[in-house]
Amino acid sequence: MEMDENQTKNPSFFLQFLAKFHAGYFRISMSLCGQALLWKILKQPIQSQNSLRKILQLLPNSAFLVLWSLTLLILVSLSLIYILRCFFHFKLVKFEFLHRVGVNYLFAPWISWLLLLQSSPFKSFPYEILMWVFLVPIVILDVKIYGQWFIKGKRFLSTVANPTSQLSVIGNLAGARTLAVMGWRETSLCMFSLGMSHYLVLFVTLYQRLAGSNSLPAILRPVFFLFFAVPSMASLAWSSITKRFDTFSKILFFVSVFLFVSLVSRPMLFRKCMRKFTVAWWSYSFPLSLLALACNEYAKEVGVEAAHVCALLLALLSLFVSLFLLILTVLRTNSMIPMSSPEISSDSSGAEP
Repeated sequence: MEMDENQTKNPSFFLQFLAKFHAGYFRISMSLCGQALLWKILKQPIQSQNSLRKILQLLPNSAFLVLWSLTLLILVSLSLIYILRCFFHFKLVKFEFLHRVGVNYLFAPWISWLLLLQSSPFKSFPYEILMWVFLVPIVILDVKIYGQWFIKGKRFLSTVANPTSQLSVIGNLAGARTLAVMGWRETSLCMFSLGMSHYLVLFVTLYQRLAGSNSLPAILRPVFFLFFAVPSMASLAWSSITKRFDTFSKILFFVSVFLFVSLVSRPMLFRKCMRKFTVAWWSYSFPLSLLALACNEYAKEVGVEAAHVCALLLALLSLFVSLFLLILTVLRTNSMIPMSSPEISSDSSGAEP
């Protein structure tokens, strides 16, 4: 059902819209920023003369510029809306900050900005200043979330851990890669160490499927794709630190491939969440972009044609999924903001409202 034009002009409607909006909508910007970084890297020249990636050199630079500009526009729009939400509905933002699922999506805006910064097509730009502006909130959230896992009685990891908790790790790894690209190697290594140390504990906790980590609503099951997003991002970050896709990067890449195959071979796991289109569907796109990026780096390192083919296929798959979700979002905008949001409206047990 289309929105009434008079209703959209009503100030109360705008306030209701802000009340329904939450940080989970930054899934959209994360996915598009991942695409922008992916296609920027794919267009870069490579040494292998027989690679199919040579075909990508025929794509006009204007196409990437349009993608990057569209991504910037969407990210700025989402950021402004969330700032207004903080101003008009601070109590809801505070509740989101205290929610075991919602708090993890507070990393999403900063992840998006860091990825967009890495994919920027402009040479003269205050990159380092912006990098620190986007990194500081991630460190603050780290202190809050990781600290409460250690010392806060009701917020132990075993009781609050869920697949979205991996966004905190991705935030650290995205920051580590950005720092490495900017030349801050030691600081980058610090961020990488912080993210990976907590990832090991988090992965084991989720793998054991303890009572607190096994209660995610069915509508949020697309976030299971974050399981292979983390090792993919880790392999990219480590290769940026060491300046080559070494053995450790390959190990992380192989882990991400295994987790990806494990998930796509179980389509029935996502049956319930596919019945109705929600913003949670955008959780499919971002991890695919990271996996394609990691596969591309692996292909450049080993120089095998089959690896380049796999990288190109994964890139096309992530592009197709992103375009499909973007078109679906435009056509079904009204269904994107329901009356209540599963991420922040569910009870302490994680059940659907």
